[in-house]
Amino acid sequence: MFSEKLKKYDWDDISRRIESKTSRDVERALSSVHPTLDDFMALVSRAAEPYIENMAVLSRNITRQRFGRVMSMYIPMYITNSCTNSCVYCGFNRHNKMPRVVLTAEQIEDECKAIRQLGPFENLLLVTGENPAVAGTDYIEAALKVCRPYFNNLSIEVMPLSQEDYHRLTHAGLNGVVCFQETYNRSKYKDYHPAGMKSKFEWRVNGFDRMGAAGVHKIGMGVLIGLEDWRTDVTMMAAHLQYLRKNYWRTRYSVNFPRMRPSEGHFQPNVIMSDRELAQLTFAFRIFDNDVDISYSTRERPYFRNNMATLGCTSMSAGSKTEPGGYHTYPQALEQFEVSDDRTPAEVERDLKARGIEVVWKDWDKIFD
Repeated sequence: MFSEKLKKYDWDDISRRIESKTSRDVERALSSVHPTLDDFMALVSRAAEPYIENMAVLSRNITRQRFGRVMSMYIPMYITNSCTNSCVYCGFNRHNKMPRVVLTAEQIEDECKAIRQLGPFENLLLVTGENPAVAGTDYIEAALKVCRPYFNNLSIEVMPLSQEDYHRLTHAGLNGVVCFQETYNRSKYKDYHPAGMKSKFEWRVNGFDRMGAAGVHKIGMGVLIGLEDWRTDVTMMAAHLQYLRKNYWRTRYSVNFPRMRPSEGHFQPNVIMSDRELAQLTFAFRIFDNDVDISYSTRERPYFRNNMATLGCTSMSAGSKTEPGGYHTYPQALEQFEVSDDRTPAEVERDLKARGIEVVWKDWDKIFD
């Protein structure tokens, strides 16, 4: 399990190594045919800041080679905000006074129909809070079966499950799983997740092993930018990705690094990442892992997303509602976080096409199941 491998990476030592990187280290990383984790540290370091244009060119060329001039589109559907966790930064925190919603099968189908009216989406991400009593594996399985006739590709972002449950869901139409570790800083993890199942660091970080062992087709990883030093956190995630690729090589992978946005909990980020730094991180991941899908959600602003679409990002959400039932059933419910890109899917497609990007709504077919 990765939690054991992670013990050999000391947080403070990784931070010091990143801080010690020089221009020579960056130049070596940029010329490396097979970049190492040490090269990745150089690319996310402050020493790499003067090289960001070089990184952008290399990232753009790799992206065109591996993915072409395309952007895969997806849309999230929040089906419940009921949660037993106390994450200090999240709008779904169980202590927040807000109406809790668990959509019925009929309401989920209404949401599917409403999304189909927004655009030709085929990639749907089902999102829940973490409350196994009301939205456990049975509920998730039932939701997948409701959505399957409407969408070719189904992913979930839910509580970490057992290997057996992941395997079971792959027979109910599941193609992918997205899970955010939030932070790899084990000593600080409990500060942000004081109660609930999410407070169990090992159970969460080892969930990716369980997904891989269950044969999940695609695994999405992420850290939340704003909790801890982002350079160290993403280096830990890069090490995790490297480990997963070696052990579960049949699986596809994606990474996401959302910057913290306002939520009901009014948590103020400890770390602020600039657009330039997020661009640097995106280029570093593309250079480090040529084939990883790099995803941007509607947390990011339109102008930034448009520009990064040509330089490294390969999948985007559009038209997102981050409240359960937000497309049809409860359009005024409380969001998990505020979106920064409120363009319609058609507007996103128009802007991407203006930059020479072909929008792909479908990259999976039911026949592959």
